[in-house]
Amino acid sequence: MPKTAASLLAVFALCCIRPVALSAQSFRVYIPADARPLKSGGERANQTGPIDGRLLLLLSNDPGGEPRMQIDDTPRSQNIFGMTLDGKQPGSVITVDDNATGYPHAHLNELPPGSYRVQAVLNLYETFHMADNRTIKLAPDRGEGQRWNIAPGNLYSKPLTITIGANGKPLHDVSVELTEVIPPIPPIPDSEFVRRIRIQSALLTKFWGRPVYLAATVLVPSGFDQHPKAHFPVMVFEDHFNDRFDEFRTTPPDANLKPDYSERFHLAGYNRIQQQEAYNFYQTWISKQFPRFLVVKIQTANPFYDDSYAVDSANLGPYGEAIETELIPAVERKFRAIGQGWARFLYGGSTGGWEAIAAQIFYPDHYNGAFIACPDPVDFHAYTNINLYSDANAYFLQGANKQVEQPAMRDYLGHAMITQRGVNQYEAALGDHGRSGEQYDIWQAVFSPIGPDGYPARIFDKQTGVIDHTVAQYWHDHYDLTAKLEREWPELQPKLEGYGKPDVMKSAA
Repeated sequence: MPKTAASLLAVFALCCIRPVALSAQSFRVYIPADARPLKSGGERANQTGPIDGRLLLLLSNDPGGEPRMQIDDTPRSQNIFGMTLDGKQPGSVITVDDNATGYPHAHLNELPPGSYRVQAVLNLYETFHMADNRTIKLAPDRGEGQRWNIAPGNLYSKPLTITIGANGKPLHDVSVELTEVIPPIPPIPDSEFVRRIRIQSALLTKFWGRPVYLAATVLVPSGFDQHPKAHFPVMVFEDHFNDRFDEFRTTPPDANLKPDYSERFHLAGYNRIQQQEAYNFYQTWISKQFPRFLVVKIQTANPFYDDSYAVDSANLGPYGEAIETELIPAVERKFRAIGQGWARFLYGGSTGGWEAIAAQIFYPDHYNGAFIACPDPVDFHAYTNINLYSDANAYFLQGANKQVEQPAMRDYLGHAMITQRGVNQYEAALGDHGRSGEQYDIWQAVFSPIGPDGYPARIFDKQTGVIDHTVAQYWHDHYDLTAKLEREWPELQPKLEGYGKPDVMKSAA
């Protein structure tokens, strides 16, 4: 064959062959040879051993910070790809490929070409041997409030800059080494006004098969130490994990504070407004005219979320009973509360709003009222914008000839910030079996029965959005607060009347 013809054939062959060379390039994550798993209790073991957890590969085209700090459920989120590790040996090399579950791109091959900073985080799991003989693996809270990117003991890598070519493939093999360990969180010292208490819960310890602790952050009134015989009412502040009182500040705003911009409230200098309001609160708190009482923030971060929702649950255990019969009495003994139902009330918003109304309904004799703002879904006919009882799918509104994607979050102008499918894709990337540590997975963990795999039964399929109405019926019978009020109103009415009932109580009545 003439040399020219052979050359033409070679060129033709190169043009027609699929670019298999690019598919050979990959992301390889190296687990250190001295990697230590989590032992019972959530601390790192003293010796190396098999590693369980969620490996998260993060790719960012935003140079403004570490990729691990740039992942969320908003339009500004960077890319995350997750895969579960089960019993991997120290020194193992993990290849992250298109089998990893991704967000906002479902798979690595969907990444647009360009320059990225890559980082990996290994969110370690602890093995729980439950009282009912289940064995499950979850990321315990380690004092950070279920935040995988700052959880003590988690391994992570230093960011690298790489180039992504066609089909989401790096131009060269990328080796990512988990050389860093997130350090423990130092304890926060008490102050004149802000104190803390931490107790071991016998009820939750039995359920989880290892010691479990409850905590509270307490704002004490002015003159608390100077009047040791005084006893006080209790205001239970239901909230997410929050072991500080940032709403309370004993000094004026920082003179050199650089104003920031609040995306949520579209307001410049919001940080200064917060500091000023916190200082105003302090001045009110110590004024002679202001009533003296205790403000108690309950801390119940757990392996599923930064908060327990303050009720008993098949998956989380008896958090409601533990709070009411163990933590609250311990708080009241230490901080000299009056210790009777008429001298306690609740307040909260969002998750805290749901907890406040639920605690008042589930434990009506324990509280003398609840102030509730924008609670999480109290009625599952309106599970955000999903009717779990009649809708077939959580992600779509079914029309005559089309399906319409449904929003999960909007901005102040009504723009959809993320869809129902999108927010659940985000959670699926962070963890399977409901282990994301995020919003929909904690609702599922609190409200669902235990599923056949030992983890919370799925209220809907994360991939398709198809609703399981058998699970929805369980939710209705146990945690739909409107249904509970309607079902138990003859018993609850005399206990709840006169408390400034929220609209849901009025409608149920």
